[in-house]
Amino acid sequence: MGSLPPTHLDFSSANHQDISKDNLVSLFKSQQDLLNHFFKHLDLSQTLSFSRLLLSASGTVFFTGVGKSAFVANKVSQTLVSLSFRSSFLSPLDALHGDIGALAPRDILVLFSKSGATEELLRLVPCAKARGAFLVSLTSVPGNPLAGVCDMNVHLPLERELCPFNLAPVTSTAIQMVFGDTIAVALMAARNLTKEEYGANHPAGRIGKSLIFKVKDVMKKKDELPVCKEGDLIMDQLVELTSKGCGCLLVVDEGHRLIGTFTDGDLRRTLKASGEAIFKLTVGEMCNRKPRTIGPETMAVEAMKKMESPPSPVQFLPVVNEDNTLIGIVTLHGLVSAGL
Repeated sequence: MGSLPPTHLDFSSANHQDISKDNLVSLFKSQQDLLNHFFKHLDLSQTLSFSRLLLSASGTVFFTGVGKSAFVANKVSQTLVSLSFRSSFLSPLDALHGDIGALAPRDILVLFSKSGATEELLRLVPCAKARGAFLVSLTSVPGNPLAGVCDMNVHLPLERELCPFNLAPVTSTAIQMVFGDTIAVALMAARNLTKEEYGANHPAGRIGKSLIFKVKDVMKKKDELPVCKEGDLIMDQLVELTSKGCGCLLVVDEGHRLIGTFTDGDLRRTLKASGEAIFKLTVGEMCNRKPRTIGPETMAVEAMKKMESPPSPVQFLPVVNEDNTLIGIVTLHGLVSAGL
């Protein structure tokens, strides 16, 4: 029932036609042609000057726009922020009611506007110039007023909108987004941004976690470890095996060096093969003395890869230091819970 439309919506009498596969293919092909027009006619000298301007900026790069262009401006600004550039979105309306105070003489203000005749942006220009900011317009209509009053203009070639009425900004905004994001990547390359630096800006996301978190950051340690000695009877260690949520026992010697592992799967196999004799068996007799292990400084994402590697996947890895002393355990469940 959850996939059905609300009962108050009756589509059966709506004045519309079905969408055909051929129609969709035609629309995507038309949009591709319109984007290709942009790529073919983009002035690379203007684009290079704009890119170098942003790269050399000593202040903050502000982006602004109205309507759909505002969403693009905000998105491009956020992309630059994620790449360690000082950037922010400036609402033209809020700017005229106090937020213009954020602009300083070393700043750059980039104005997105398809027509270059957006009234709110034209009103903003003299106020931004009075603050000493350098103004760049990104427009698609030749000879527009906004380009004439800014310090720099980049023409974003637009043949027409995909909209059958040539009104809805469905191609112009795509062009703006492609242009802004491509410039962002160019700046990223020019700054030699590393994966580690990029990850540091995304600490809560999977991207950042995979680049930042090490095994030591996600492992269980100390009292969380299900440890036992090799001379301990298997049946005496059932509570330790099942209570720590690791699915295993970590067998150590007197110096806390790892000897092997004994899993809940090993318990089932031993019980099936030995029957009542299991009551006399020690953990050391039945443990795996060559388990996969990992170091604490290894990236957590590498731990997951090691768990999934041949000959068969495992659910945990004992964490040991250089002299094989047990210091922790990292589990598949723990890695997934950490968002990796």
